[in-house]
Amino acid sequence: MMDVLPPRQTVIGVGTMGSLMASRLLDAGVDLAVHDLRRAAAEPLLARGASWAGTAAAAVRDRGMVWVSLPGPAQVESVLLGNNAAVLDAMPAGATLVDTTTNDPDVARRVASACERRGLAMLDAPVSGRPPTMTMMAGGERTAFEAALPALETVAAQIFYVGPAGAGCVAKLATQYMGYTNLIAAIEGMLIGKMGGVDPAILAEIVPVSAGASRAFRIIPDAILDGTYQAGGTLDIVAKDVALACELAERLDAPANTGGVANLIYKTAQDAGLGREGYPVVARVLEVMAGIELSGPGLAGGSSSGT
Repeated sequence: MMDVLPPRQTVIGVGTMGSLMASRLLDAGVDLAVHDLRRAAAEPLLARGASWAGTAAAAVRDRGMVWVSLPGPAQVESVLLGNNAAVLDAMPAGATLVDTTTNDPDVARRVASACERRGLAMLDAPVSGRPPTMTMMAGGERTAFEAALPALETVAAQIFYVGPAGAGCVAKLATQYMGYTNLIAAIEGMLIGKMGGVDPAILAEIVPVSAGASRAFRIIPDAILDGTYQAGGTLDIVAKDVALACELAERLDAPANTGGVANLIYKTAQDAGLGREGYPVVARVLEVMAGIELSGPGLAGGSSSGT
């Protein structure tokens, strides 16, 4: 394993996640090039010393490590495998590609194969959370993972090697499946409680110290009961991830019954024009089905034992 960071690196895609990772690399003193479809997204990084590349191919020339952070599989295929994989051809032999996109495992494997033919290392390493406390799940050759570890540790706090090419994407989709199907169940549970006469505010105090406790539940008091629906990701992003997880389950012939229901509910919210809002807005679909709103006034007389 290398003890130092590759001195010259690139980040392709500097949206919310890509820009945060790029910022960490700049903090570490990396000579960083960036590329995005929107130059405006890169301006804060350019002000800190990153260099702009007008094309993805120009961004990767003479760079020992290239990070990719894109919306999904279609964009990864377009950028990395489109135009006869010109971007990969522009990377110097021996360089490492780290794709942090929440991607289809089959797409990740195709990219890995294309990299191998060109003498490049590749890790599919999707992430969860935000730097510096971020979690990363990496798939690819073990030797490539070990060599890249100093750079991975620059952007993530918990880093797991999970297996060969595509395994990182499988791990990420499995965790997304759990979290966002759990959220649907949690919202339904809250609706059951309110329809049965329990103040949602009181129920929100009970759940974290009872059988219903989960990380997914936390978003309900934080962003649903107050009607703000604010979150770090949009409903479109979550719906994409749940759909990818369900497609993977179908290919594997794995049971995904609850995911199928959740997938339908997220798609219904997208069809209602809610895709660009924070993902907790999916609650509106279930509220319409129930005929009540969780963010409405609480029930008179409700109080917790702590008040």
